[in-house]
Amino acid sequence: MSAVENQNMYKADHIKAVIFDFDGTLVDTMQSFADTAADVMATRYDVQFDWARQRYLDTSGIPFFQQLEVIFPNDQRNEEAANEFEQRKLDAFFDESFPSDVVQTITRLRELGYAVAISSNNFQELIDQFVNRESLHFDAALGCRENFFKGKDHFTHLQAALQLSADQLLFVGDSLMDEVRARENGVRFVGKTGTFDAQAFESAQPGTRTVHLLSELPALIPDLV
Repeated sequence: MSAVENQNMYKADHIKAVIFDFDGTLVDTMQSFADTAADVMATRYDVQFDWARQRYLDTSGIPFFQQLEVIFPNDQRNEEAANEFEQRKLDAFFDESFPSDVVQTITRLRELGYAVAISSNNFQELIDQFVNRESLHFDAALGCRENFFKGKDHFTHLQAALQLSADQLLFVGDSLMDEVRARENGVRFVGKTGTFDAQAFESAQPGTRTVHLLSELPALIPDLV
């Protein structure tokens, strides 16, 4: 075995687990969610639909009730608006399934020996229902519940469950906030383009690596260490 081959094996071995955001990364729900959120905000807050839709995308990566607090701080309408959004998004949520590129990627990562997990801002019961009806296996599928959110809570939980350090985790997400959460917690990050393009990720954090298709990820991982 050459020195280069040996070095690549070491690199690939250092990352032990790949964690995926859900909406916009594993399933293409972000555009329909953005439309729903914009309609809720336009109706309840008397703002322009296009403005509301862009603000939803700009603040994505945190639960919608937290997005509303960013967009409309301390507004008494936020709780009811968040509840309406959560109810209305269910149809779009369960209309989706894992596309073939995702199935291929998860299968390949498991063949290579990586643990794979989901970290989502959707409620835990929704993530459980979605994953249970699919044929893919995940080592963990984490959603939102009381005092347990995507970001530090999920990363800490996965480190303990998988007995790994933060730098052995890779987080893959479609939002700029996903990159921030990963960086704040010492977790490596790859951006999935779609909601934002590669230039947006680069502008937000120079040097951020991106993929257009998740199937590009297995070949990229060895270069991340």
